[in-house]
Amino acid sequence: MQVLRAYKSEGDSLVVAEDLREKGVWINLVNPTDAEIARVAEQTNLMPDMLRAALDEEERSRIEVEEDQILILINVPIECQTDNRLIYDTVPMGIVVSDRTIVTVCLQESAILNEFESGRLRSFFTFKKTRFLLQVLFKTATQYLRYLRDIDRRSTQVESELHKSMRNEELIRLLNLEKSLVYFTTSLRANQIVLDKLFRSVVVKADPDAQAASRILTMYDEDQDLLEDVIVENKQAIEMGEIYSNILSGMMDAFASVISNNLNIVMKFLTSVTIILAVPTMVASFFGMNVALPLSGSPLAFLFIVMVSAVLSVSGAIILRRMKML
Repeated sequence: MQVLRAYKSEGDSLVVAEDLREKGVWINLVNPTDAEIARVAEQTNLMPDMLRAALDEEERSRIEVEEDQILILINVPIECQTDNRLIYDTVPMGIVVSDRTIVTVCLQESAILNEFESGRLRSFFTFKKTRFLLQVLFKTATQYLRYLRDIDRRSTQVESELHKSMRNEELIRLLNLEKSLVYFTTSLRANQIVLDKLFRSVVVKADPDAQAASRILTMYDEDQDLLEDVIVENKQAIEMGEIYSNILSGMMDAFASVISNNLNIVMKFLTSVTIILAVPTMVASFFGMNVALPLSGSPLAFLFIVMVSAVLSVSGAIILRRMKML
């Protein structure tokens, strides 16, 4: 798949843009090479460092304003396969906005941006840069909520399996889900800082970079309402992530004891069975000695020994049953 894709809105349709210099173009970069970054920077007059910011997996969420361009760096959720297990993680995504164009940069394909590329979203126009930015932020928050619900559903499924489990596999699956929740809550808090700063800059205009940010991002009343919705959705995702994380942490502690208890029950049962089987073995050992024994000349000796062994074994089983060991 192409790592450099450019689009523009024509009426209600989204079409491929051939000229990156054209005003109102959206450029989507996925793990771009240095040559592609240099090409985009040259044709759009954007700073290469801003385009490279999202290519560092450890980059923190932030807002940077430089001259006539602004960088909004956030963390977006992704799904990935590791050792045939589905896990959730986050990667940085940069959104660079200037007065002519908007560029999104990410290390991996994002389901969030794929929705925009599909052209199915209403009220999406590449030349409405502020609205486009807020729509991306809103979709990011809703994607977090969707994955959080998936994590909750998966943890419930693992919980039902843990009731009868004696293996560590289910605990490892819960551990992976808990790690995903930690990544999510940490990224959501960082994104919340970016959203609050964006709100202060372009709505309250109380930020030192407010003048430059307001010039690049024109905020209308409906855009302000959308930004407030984004903040509400992000805070809801933070609360959900913290609740699920606390539940999952307690669940792991509880089910670690459940697995240990299940193993103890099995060991107790096997020990009881061993005791029961030891009784006829002991009786057979006595009568198998090469010395004079009672009933040694009787033709019914074998039947008598079997009956005695059976009675003793049943008696032992009844005693163990009453002691709740069987």
